[in-house]
Amino acid sequence: MDPYKHRPSSAYNSPFWTTNSGAPVWNNNSSLTVGTRGPILLEDYHLVEKLANFDRERIPERVVHARGASAKGFFEVTHDISNLTCADFLRAPGVQTPVIVRFSTVIHERGSPETLRDPRGFAVKFYTREGNFDLVGNNFPVFFIRDGMKFPDMVHALKPNPKSHIQENWRILDFFSHHPESLHMFTFLFDDLGVPQDYRHMEGSGVNTYTLINKAGKVHYVKFHWKPTCGVKCLLEDEAIKVGGSNHSHATQDLYDSIAAGNYPEWKLFIQIIDPDHEDRFDFDPLDVTKTWPEDILPLQPVGRLVLNKNIDNFFAENEQLAFCPAIIVPGVYYSDDKLLQTRIFSYADTQRHRLGPNYLQLPANAPKCAHHNNHHEGFMNFMHRDEEVNYFPSRYDPVRHAERHPIPPPVLTGRRDRVSF
Repeated sequence: MDPYKHRPSSAYNSPFWTTNSGAPVWNNNSSLTVGTRGPILLEDYHLVEKLANFDRERIPERVVHARGASAKGFFEVTHDISNLTCADFLRAPGVQTPVIVRFSTVIHERGSPETLRDPRGFAVKFYTREGNFDLVGNNFPVFFIRDGMKFPDMVHALKPNPKSHIQENWRILDFFSHHPESLHMFTFLFDDLGVPQDYRHMEGSGVNTYTLINKAGKVHYVKFHWKPTCGVKCLLEDEAIKVGGSNHSHATQDLYDSIAAGNYPEWKLFIQIIDPDHEDRFDFDPLDVTKTWPEDILPLQPVGRLVLNKNIDNFFAENEQLAFCPAIIVPGVYYSDDKLLQTRIFSYADTQRHRLGPNYLQLPANAPKCAHHNNHHEGFMNFMHRDEEVNYFPSRYDPVRHAERHPIPPPVLTGRRDRVSF
């Protein structure tokens, strides 16, 4: 028997999609969810296999957002939203929380010019008293696709041709012609916003729909928006070519030099909220990341300000080893059934484990600044000091107990297992 007879190849020797184990895949477009709009099921082996393989395609550079720059500072609450959330770091005006922020381009390699037309990443890690909160977004408020099942395909289409390693427009247009919902994102990308002047003059967005939960357990959908106090500035095509030709790290240098000179970048944080009980009143789906929420009917509400007042001490330790994941939340903030967010919850942490190792959250830039305790044991690059004899739970010899219960969204979920688009 020829062991290579049926190996995957460019000869397309199977007429249909299969898993790595050869099982036929009847729907390669939609994740397996509870009903049409319910959360994704972990039993969706095809989704997990597809994302897990995709997350391991590059060593050690990030698959996306490889080119980036980071800075440190603080977030200060300026407006009381304690009626919306029990999150400790948002408990009252005047409360400050240390942060580290990473800005990035998305598709291009680590050494690529920062003037290329591309979305920009805008990721904020809050070091709160109740653990870290990673708000991982972009400079645009919408995204190309709705379902993370399509994320590996999308990135493959945007990346260089695997045969020639040349980025080619026909591949991009071929893929997105099958996803007309991506047109909204393209209106941002091919507008002047497609090439920000630098990171200081760039908006940010959480993109995904999260939920805020107050002490009484009341839930609201929420969108996060960062607005730079110095305004939004962009480069036209000829300006981008000129700037990129003389300095391919212009945005990184601008961020570093501005902070070093005491010209600290600042953004205001705003939110939009929707009561899930009222979502049927709108003519759009609030969980659809290809749509914006109209500000005339859902106005921006101020929350606080972000100030970056310290440059990182070491580029590798606090930029290359800096790792974000939308799954990292705190009590008072939770996920929604947004399908893209649901897949990002798995994929980001999985790719960081591959890129940095299973104990990547022990690295100083990623570790919480509050007291923390778990029984994660050994593994690659585990440098946690441990001298205890009990590494299991529960134990009469270990006083650690469960934390006080905090509210999560209460709706009961019902629906048929299915792969559907919404």
